[in-house]
Amino acid sequence: MTFNLSEMKRKGSISSFFSPKSKVRQTETNQLCCGGDELEREREEQHKCDKEQDQGQEEMIEGHSGAVMEKGEDHHQDEEGERRDGMQGSDSGNTESETSPNISSRAGPHDISKSWCEGPAQPKLQSFPKTFQGGARRSFHSDWYKSHPWLEYSQLNNSAYCFACRHFSLPDAPRTVFTSLEGYQNWKKAKMKDSGFCSHARSESHVNAMFAWTENKKTMDKNASLFAIMDEENKKQLTENQYYIKTLAEILVLTATENVAQRSHRETSDSEKKGIFLSMLDLLSNHNPVIKKRLEQQAKNAKYTSKTIQNEILECLAGMVKKEIIQEVKKSKQFSVIVDETRDVQKKEQISFVLRYYYSGVVHESFLEFEVAEQMDAAALSDKIINFLEKHGLEYKDNLVGQGYDGAAVMRGAHAGVQAKIKEVAKHAFYVHCSAHCLNLVIVDAVKSVADAGNFFSLLERMYTFISGSYVHNRWLEVQREMFDGAPRELQQLSDTRWACRHIACRNVMDRLPAIVQVLEEIASEKHPQRAVEARGILAQIDLNFAGCLVLFRKVLSDSKYLSDLLQSKTVDYSKVVELVESLKETLIQYRSHDSFEEMWSETLELCTRSNIETTQHKPKRPRVTSKVLQGSVVASTLGQHEVPDNKHTFCVSVYYPVLDNMIGEIGRRFSNTNCNIMQGVQSLNPSSQTFLREETVLLLAEAYDSNTEDLKHELHQIRRVLLRKKGQKESPTTLMEMTQFLDPYQDVFHELYRLCKIAVVLPVSSASCERSFSTLRLIKTYLRSAMTEKRLSSLAVLSIESKRAKSLDLDEFVKCFAEQHGNRRIQLL
Repeated sequence: MTFNLSEMKRKGSISSFFSPKSKVRQTETNQLCCGGDELEREREEQHKCDKEQDQGQEEMIEGHSGAVMEKGEDHHQDEEGERRDGMQGSDSGNTESETSPNISSRAGPHDISKSWCEGPAQPKLQSFPKTFQGGARRSFHSDWYKSHPWLEYSQLNNSAYCFACRHFSLPDAPRTVFTSLEGYQNWKKAKMKDSGFCSHARSESHVNAMFAWTENKKTMDKNASLFAIMDEENKKQLTENQYYIKTLAEILVLTATENVAQRSHRETSDSEKKGIFLSMLDLLSNHNPVIKKRLEQQAKNAKYTSKTIQNEILECLAGMVKKEIIQEVKKSKQFSVIVDETRDVQKKEQISFVLRYYYSGVVHESFLEFEVAEQMDAAALSDKIINFLEKHGLEYKDNLVGQGYDGAAVMRGAHAGVQAKIKEVAKHAFYVHCSAHCLNLVIVDAVKSVADAGNFFSLLERMYTFISGSYVHNRWLEVQREMFDGAPRELQQLSDTRWACRHIACRNVMDRLPAIVQVLEEIASEKHPQRAVEARGILAQIDLNFAGCLVLFRKVLSDSKYLSDLLQSKTVDYSKVVELVESLKETLIQYRSHDSFEEMWSETLELCTRSNIETTQHKPKRPRVTSKVLQGSVVASTLGQHEVPDNKHTFCVSVYYPVLDNMIGEIGRRFSNTNCNIMQGVQSLNPSSQTFLREETVLLLAEAYDSNTEDLKHELHQIRRVLLRKKGQKESPTTLMEMTQFLDPYQDVFHELYRLCKIAVVLPVSSASCERSFSTLRLIKTYLRSAMTEKRLSSLAVLSIESKRAKSLDLDEFVKCFAEQHGNRRIQLL
């Protein structure tokens, strides 16, 4: 096929079609009729088809002079062209700014393409509408799309259109039936060689439009390739940015969980000691080109290694851990709050907040944060606790069922204490005094109430101080290696707040008493006056009375240590505490018997023999003279005159029985709240209790927590029958925790009973979790790290204490969280 180049230049070249001016003129109003043989033939065929449909006659061929028609159409085109030029001249400014490639340049029904971006509308129907043409019913065929990919079909008009001519024809190209509003409908001649689709495909305007469409596809493919390369590079850069941020987060998580200081005093590039964080980053850069590239090529303010970025990353990581804990608490509903305070290295009062709740079959005690207390009165502390609960969105007014503190007056005050003020806003918040503190106070009070017991522990403290000296300590280690197998032991320093120190001190002294006596004898015989005198004084106090107290307290403190360790467990519940306290009390009562004392005394004599301690009774050098004022009176005890027990009977009466009696009495007094209604109700939910599922006892707990007693009565009747069928099987519960886990699958059936069991297991037992957080506080905030901010301290504490959660964090989620919270960044993360 040949083309007239002069005619194409007159009408407009293809290259001019892509110019801005040609795009401006690509509007529907400018595409007017411009006549031609093809348009005339299509109109004749359409007219003939309509005539055949109306009259049912045979096909007629009508022809008119193409030249006359072309002349008339050219005259009409000239008039329309002048009118169009005038319209374009007046509106050229607006058209250039508003026209875009996505706007359709041809009119048509709304179910075909509106712009060249959409592509041809080619629906593939099972059957197309049929019309009567040439004596038969004919329709459009979807197979025509393959031979003529430029075809579009409108279901509304039942017409075919040319996608290329509608969107890519030249501005002054003649309009055909394939670009008209009605479209092409003569299905009889659609596939003929000299008409229909084939005739249109050979037309000059269609060839130009197809060329323009093809060039547009190439351009778009090229742009798409360029965009793909740019997008791939952007994704690569994004991946590297995310990897770099994840690496920083992993280093901070590692150092936080191991309680290692991240920063150093001088962090410049020429410093030899930059701190653990920068040193680990430099070490990774030696083996990772991505990290090396970031540290060497990135701008100084885009390395993300400053203290500010570290704080933000730590805060984000700690926030994710706390969010996970709060979600578990909200799902569990019932929870308790445990609070305690301590003083850090800066002399600031740090408050530790711990939540106790039941989730997924396990009781959790999760640490949330440290807060500085400016005031230590009850009102300020209670406001701190309430603000803490509100800040995390917890429904404490209905779901806070317990509060655990130590025994300080400001915390346990029944009328103006913190527990009373919290109960004013959360009526179900039952106060529990820390059981571990109570047990420690039992031992402390028992020691202070018996003079010989107090003297015994004072001697242990003095012995620790003397042997810990550098000269004596070296000799102490040598003697142990000579006399005993295994590693040498150290004496334990005593403390009123360290619960296990007395048991460890008694155990080590009793096991190494022969070595202690030998060391003291050697030091006492040396020529150093001060050490010799001090050694003789301590050696003179190690007698039969000392050995008896040592055996007694090791035996008693061993039993109490077992209870103390269980009370510090996170999973122990209050019903178990009641059982263990009663068991310890019964054990002490059994010790208060003649047979137990005889056994203890035999062990004391054996220890004295093994340690070369005299067991014979010494007569006093001179008899004590009774005052003349007291003559004629019976004197039980004189002020300032203490008779040291030096025989079996005296020790039994003045030391053995008084220590046991005081401990038994203190246990009954300190743990007296176990007899209250709530604790009785808790015991009634314990399968090993004698009051298990007793209705009147369970209702005491139900009334305290506003349960539906009518539903609870029916549930108690049903659960008894269920447990009776399970009796003797492995599924049968034996503890309160097992009972709660047993009801977990049936919580919808036994709703009230399951709620009471959850309340029973989440009641706080001790504040040991807060005490453990204080140990972490001392590891984090040391003398060299005392200048860190409170937010950084709290974030590091969360990551360290909740290390299991911190190590399992989703770092992809961290990157998203970090990017959303801090949008103004030098590097792109999302």
